[in-house]
Amino acid sequence: MDVVIFACVHNAGRSQMAAAWFNKMADRTKARAISAGTQPGVRVHPEVADVMREEGIDLAGIKPQSLTEELARQGTLLVTMGCGEACPYVPGLRKLDWPLRDPKGQPIEEVRKIRDEIRQRVTDLATQNNWL
Repeated sequence: MDVVIFACVHNAGRSQMAAAWFNKMADRTKARAISAGTQPGVRVHPEVADVMREEGIDLAGIKPQSLTEELARQGTLLVTMGCGEACPYVPGLRKLDWPLRDPKGQPIEEVRKIRDEIRQRVTDLATQNNWL
């Protein structure tokens, strides 16, 4: 089974949305997702939890976690999201970078746009890799 790691800086927005979408749509016998951050925050951003709840996905109980070497070794693909110089390099792991805006503190309409862009990127990734 493939493991996709979605990583951003605080693991409180983009990577949480991506992993939630992935785990909702992917065939669990083929792939699963983990999200992590290089400098994890305390909680998922409230505006992110709100827009995901609109889609029936509850992120309220999710706690941001650090992208450790141990966690990274579980992965087959690392998708980084706007972490720039703080993006991790994990030897042997295939890597994609998605230049996504940070939803933190954005108006709800903008957070919805980011959510929808992430959903489309995750759908495309899962389709291309036959994970649906």
